[in-house]
Amino acid sequence: QVQLVESGGGLVQPGGSLRLSCAASGITFSKYNMGWYRQAPGKQRELVARIFRDGSENYVDSVKGRFTISTDSAKNTLSLQMNSLKPEDTAVYYCNAEWGWSTYWGQGTHVTVSS
Repeated sequence: QVQLVESGGGLVQPGGSLRLSCAASGITFSKYNMGWYRQAPGKQRELVARIFRDGSENYVDSVKGRFTISTDSAKNTLSLQMNSLKPEDTAVYYCNAEWGWSTYWGQGTHVTVSS
């Protein structure tokens, strides 16, 4: 059974930092492209950052230079370091694993950026 479990969300002031983690089980972690998506209230889910099996990364323009995605294959963990957070980063953040026709999602973790 595949499970992706996110953690690390919370309330933070503008300019602050958070680190999200996603613990993966039931998959061969190194075979999957991993990503973070987010969905703000009333908006569609969007890709935030993705890291591919070859180690390459991409980011949505709005988070470039502020967010960093990383993996720890030994621990089957995906992380997202978020710095210089803005109110518009407020959303539910989801972990995603994708390989071929297989795609899996976590349950999401809430991030609220507010003073």
